[in-house]
Amino acid sequence: MSEQIQESAGEEPERIPVMQQVLDNPFLLLFLGIVFPTVLYILWGVMEIASVPVAR
Repeated sequence: MSEQIQESAGEEPERIPVMQQVLDNPFLLLFLGIVFPTVLYILWGVMEIASVPVAR
């Protein structure tokens, strides 16, 4: 029994994948859910304004 405890104590703890850390953080998800659409809509609006022909 003590051998199993020593073996498990000598092992490195299991690493948590980065994507799981992101998905487990609700505040980061909220931030990303607000920032990404905002940036995309701003870029979309700039592209639309840039595509309007100049009046003569």
